[in-house]
Amino acid sequence: MEHTPQLYDTLVHVLSQHVTWLDQRHLKTLAWMMVGLIQSGWISLTAWAPYVVSRAQYAQSTVRRFRRWLNNDKLDVLSLYGPLMTQALAEWGEQALYVALDTSMLWDTYCLIRLSVIYRGRAVPLVWCVLQHGSAQVAFGAYRDLLDRAALLLPRSCKVVFLADRGFADTELMGHLQRLGWHWRIRIKRSFWLYRPGRRRCKVERLAVARGQACFWHWVCITEKRYGPVHLAVARARQGQDVWYVLSDEPTASKTFEEYGRRFDIEENFLDDKSNGFQLESSLIRSAQALTRLCFVLAMATLYLVSQGTEVVKQGRRRLVDPHWFRGQSYLKIGWNWVKLALVRGYDLLTRVHLSSACDPEPAMASKRQYQHACQTRFAFEFQDAA
Repeated sequence: MEHTPQLYDTLVHVLSQHVTWLDQRHLKTLAWMMVGLIQSGWISLTAWAPYVVSRAQYAQSTVRRFRRWLNNDKLDVLSLYGPLMTQALAEWGEQALYVALDTSMLWDTYCLIRLSVIYRGRAVPLVWCVLQHGSAQVAFGAYRDLLDRAALLLPRSCKVVFLADRGFADTELMGHLQRLGWHWRIRIKRSFWLYRPGRRRCKVERLAVARGQACFWHWVCITEKRYGPVHLAVARARQGQDVWYVLSDEPTASKTFEEYGRRFDIEENFLDDKSNGFQLESSLIRSAQALTRLCFVLAMATLYLVSQGTEVVKQGRRRLVDPHWFRGQSYLKIGWNWVKLALVRGYDLLTRVHLSSACDPEPAMASKRQYQHACQTRFAFEFQDAA
């Protein structure tokens, strides 16, 4: 705990860049919450308190300080987080940037809606909100504003590709993405109506696709509203019963499935928030607004630790914190372990957030065998294009 002031000072410096804090107390409280989260390893206001250096004599005073921050309606966390995310992506360049939208339920009472940047096998939060809503299915109006806010944060020089699962297959969403200038790959339900030029309408489940084969239909329309033109990719796995219907605003090909497969990385991010990392569901907070602010603490910690992990790998120092011969840990875990090691050994900590568009120099694999298996099963399609 004697090392926490170094981490606190670093985080205050990071959080102060590109953000105007009207009240420095809000900045300092956030920095201490991040210190507590990183050092304790889980979400618990009481577990964070021992890592805070302050004049407060009792732990209860520190916990109350955290609770006041989380329940402060004057804090617009997306306005505070946005400039830092923009800075992290400032050097992205012209490489395609993939963003994925998904939901996650908390205690069957709250629904976390999050749009994230897909990044090297994981996802980094971009914008989010928490609703008191007993279902993971949400209407377009519930997240439309999030998309608009996200559009202001992303680099204008790059191609943005939006990814989403069947629960978001909505023509109203597709039209909005077109207005934003984003491209998209969205999986649709088999019950969707398909309209092909010169052919009778049919449901997509009626399309004949053999096992291990992928077929593509271009310039078609969907739903009874005849929305389009759009492009459809359909594939049936060599094994199992799964048939995938992926809709795109651009002509489809086998690469369409590879692109859509990146969506699964956001599920890894939710695992990082929950059982595989910060233990979000151990929180005792039961307020949609407070949970939205708590997700800011998580998002900021994720962005910083992933940035730190990226820098560690770039400098060739991964083996100092990752025991695997090949990279076996996520960039989040590498950054997290590096921070802990740096505080003990006096190593430097990263003083800015940064995400790189360069190809991952060390794709994650605990072993060659695991990597080969992942290549075969992660996206269980080895297709031949239909003639």
